[in-house]
Amino acid sequence: MIMPSWNLIVDWQTIFHYSFMRTAFLAGTAMAIMAGVISYFVVLRGMAFASHTLANIGFAGAAGAALIGMNLSIGLLAFTVAGALGMGALGRRLYGNDLVVGLVLAISLGAGYLFISLYHGYATNLYAILFGQIVGITWSQVFITFATGIVSLLAMGLLYRRLLFASLDAESAEAKGLRVQWLSLAFLVVLGLVIAVALQIVGVLLIFALLVAPAAVAERLTSRPPLAIGLSVLLALFFTWGGLALSFYLPYPPGSFITTLAFAAYVVVRFGDGLRSLVRHRRKLSAIEQPEGWAA
Repeated sequence: MIMPSWNLIVDWQTIFHYSFMRTAFLAGTAMAIMAGVISYFVVLRGMAFASHTLANIGFAGAAGAALIGMNLSIGLLAFTVAGALGMGALGRRLYGNDLVVGLVLAISLGAGYLFISLYHGYATNLYAILFGQIVGITWSQVFITFATGIVSLLAMGLLYRRLLFASLDAESAEAKGLRVQWLSLAFLVVLGLVIAVALQIVGVLLIFALLVAPAAVAERLTSRPPLAIGLSVLLALFFTWGGLALSFYLPYPPGSFITTLAFAAYVVVRFGDGLRSLVRHRRKLSAIEQPEGWAA
């Protein structure tokens, strides 16, 4: 096991000396930027459960593709985008409707398990989609990740103002003539595309953390959407880079460190909010209980 020298410059040079770490950092960077931007709208629109369901639908697609001898990426992309279109067709009924999303999640998990049970070939790639293989990706996957990142960011840039308006006040947006359901459908397709690519790098279990935690932390630090999105991207990068660096020097997978960093950041901001609320509450009590004329 390689030990850190505690000289940050030397340690980072050591990390980037290895080709597999360079590809991991490049793909992780592109993925973190995508996830950071998408994360804000996932949290704002209350779609954390739906994004997790899309990831599991993608896994079922990859398992089905393996069963019939098709490229896993094709099955993954087809099922994820089809799932996004299906959820988009639900319109407003999707938001907060855990029953519908839960049923879709259940059938996708069942289908994925059935396909794996029927498949008798080499299943390493399938399990990689579950847990990720960020330190084992190829340069072609890095290129695909960057290409997807460019497409998804351009799409989000075009949708940004209308999607933000529709996310904050759907009824007013609809009254203004915006096609709210079409906006929702377009966002879900972009989300499905990002998930389909990210699953091959970080896996089903980890993409959920990167699609929720960055924005969940950022929205507690600022209420301004552009600043919240910027903070979400920075946090996603910090979680990804930190997890990769820690996994290089410690004999544990990067996913465990990335999720731990994300959870720790959320706990810290929640604790900070609770502490500030307690201080404000005590100040109000002190002001109420202070006798008249005390200041004199």
